[in-house]
Amino acid sequence: MDICVKIAKELNVQKWQVEAAVKLIDEGNTIPFISRYRKEATGALNDEVLRNLFDRLQYLRNLEEKKEQVLKSIEEQGQLTEELKAKILAAETMVLVDDLYRPYRPKRKTRASVAKEKGLEGLANHIWLQYAKEDVLIEAAKYVSEEKGVESPEEALQGAKDILAENISDEADYRTYIRNFTMKEGTLLSEAKDADAESVYEMYYNYQEPIKKVAGHRVLALNRGEKEKVLTVKVNTIDERVIAYLEKQIIVRDNPYTTPILKEVAEDSFNRLIWPSIEREIRNELTEKAEDGAISVFGKNLEQLLMQPPIAGKVVLGWDPAFRTGCKLAVVDSTGKVLDTKVIYPTAPQNKVEESKAELKKLIKKYNISLISVGNGTASRESEQIIVSLLKELDRPVQYVIVNEAGASVYSASKLATEEFPNFDVGQRSAASIARRLQDPLAELVKIDPKSIGVGQYQHDMNQKKLSEALTGVVEDSVNKVGVDLNTASASLLEYISGISKVIAKNIVTYREENGRFLSRKQLLKVPKLGPKAYEQCAGFMRILDGENPLDATSVHPESYDAAMELMKKLGLTMEDVRILQKEASSGKGKAGVLAAKVKDKKKMAEELGIGELTLEDILKELEKPARDPREDMPAPILRSDVLDMEDLKPGMVLKGTVRNVIDFGAFVDIGVHQDGLVHISQITERFIKHPLEAVSVGDIVDVQVMSVDVAKKRIALTMRNLS
Repeated sequence: MDICVKIAKELNVQKWQVEAAVKLIDEGNTIPFISRYRKEATGALNDEVLRNLFDRLQYLRNLEEKKEQVLKSIEEQGQLTEELKAKILAAETMVLVDDLYRPYRPKRKTRASVAKEKGLEGLANHIWLQYAKEDVLIEAAKYVSEEKGVESPEEALQGAKDILAENISDEADYRTYIRNFTMKEGTLLSEAKDADAESVYEMYYNYQEPIKKVAGHRVLALNRGEKEKVLTVKVNTIDERVIAYLEKQIIVRDNPYTTPILKEVAEDSFNRLIWPSIEREIRNELTEKAEDGAISVFGKNLEQLLMQPPIAGKVVLGWDPAFRTGCKLAVVDSTGKVLDTKVIYPTAPQNKVEESKAELKKLIKKYNISLISVGNGTASRESEQIIVSLLKELDRPVQYVIVNEAGASVYSASKLATEEFPNFDVGQRSAASIARRLQDPLAELVKIDPKSIGVGQYQHDMNQKKLSEALTGVVEDSVNKVGVDLNTASASLLEYISGISKVIAKNIVTYREENGRFLSRKQLLKVPKLGPKAYEQCAGFMRILDGENPLDATSVHPESYDAAMELMKKLGLTMEDVRILQKEASSGKGKAGVLAAKVKDKKKMAEELGIGELTLEDILKELEKPARDPREDMPAPILRSDVLDMEDLKPGMVLKGTVRNVIDFGAFVDIGVHQDGLVHISQITERFIKHPLEAVSVGDIVDVQVMSVDVAKKRIALTMRNLS
């Protein structure tokens, strides 16, 4: 199998692009580096395509390795034919290779192996040939042997049937047919172990659906219900059609003596040997597809959350709401430094509302706080009401934002948080994290295990290794898209940069603490364990503001500095001009396309500079708007100054909200009440969509209309259709 041809076909790209990407991966280059700095080589494959390519490359290489092992094993047994070899080499899945290897795999003791030890293969062959001229029991009598432990013709016949049943079950073509037939015609069904018990799985108490139509989220829900011993789940096929297929394959002559036996053997082989493993394989395949879908959704949601625009230049009050233990507060300056912490008790059971307000007014005045970041956990509803009441009493403009605090408690109890805030308790750390999530969501969220951020579904029920690898890839891509300030980035942020390990990230921070701020990217080579390869991979993603070389503040890679300087010379630009452009860009005055317009013939210019056209375009963009933050394009969070109660909601009301989570069957939207509302997939858009992600993403600001409110069950149904 030509792996590159196969991957190119699957990903709908050119073979040369795949070959180039594979070569770069094998040379130890990271996906973010290849995506950003090797565009010419790969034809500008983006990070999503490259990650899919990498996953398939690993799978197909493992498949080839398995084929080699299987061929070697069968050859050592002296049973490898050219036909079998061709089938194994042509196999495109691990399952098919396993099927082909099944007859030759060393088996534990089975009924068939016991029968073979008793010398009953001759009788099995007699039946299989279907030439019997008399009752098979007469032939079976010849195999009765006290020495071999065969006590009667009936026992001999049963042993022969066991051998035939196993032979049939080992036939790869039969298994492939049954598996494919069941995927097309079979059903997935479940029933309750206790039909009277109340549970979240009630819709699955008597459930049946064709396998080809089952949605991934239902597969994962059924798996969880089964794991929690609430449901019994099984796959059904049309047994009579499958058995009829087997009979047609094995009965080649109409023989009155052998046909009834072979019919019995076909049924036994299917029920006892083939079906249990096929059912298991189908359940595994459904689960794997469902997990892949859920991981993909989780990844896209996570990317949107990480890429939310930072709210810069504001002093923020982080508020971690609680009841009994009080609300923890942390005042954080515009650089993320914690200036003060407090605990107030405005909520039950203490209800010290006025005292709490007085304390808040002091903090707001002392630190000139303009924004309050409130976690959306327990007591956030009550905290929000107190904040709104307080804002009405203030003589200065202060707004608040409800932030998703998923994972804040995980972070605050972590070793990392203990190192960062050794003198704080978990509540104070959590409040600081909630404030910083607003100032720079990416820098704060990278400190938390991606699985704990809570923008997926069923994440605890799936393959944790696969989930972790996929989400880590999303974080890596997001961090590298934005880049990091080398002089302020934490070790947690640095370790996601291309080519930087945990150890090197810590070494960078230690070097910075011991030697002062970095003045140039070249200084990175003085960091212990950061060699030339790591430097090549990471340098372009590191930013140094106000350094010795203004190009160090851009995403222009050091390998292209000579070309960039030559380009500047041709365009009549000095380093000072680049500094001015950088200042204009950071103040929002930078203009795109000005320099690009000056280059009339890009192909000719690229040739003169000895670089590719794509690299030239990237350099021009960076010189025009250096260190531009791609998060600027994302919708900013909604700043609130008033509050809604669930009881205030009435059908027909149109509100603005923030998409908090996107799942297979809809999107959850925060509309300013404690409970997020659900926009079902059918209510997201007028056009038909297969998945909500086709229309909405986490962090989107959307207009919604209230359809219904169930206060008792805390359910809000929303629509995004027909709002005009």
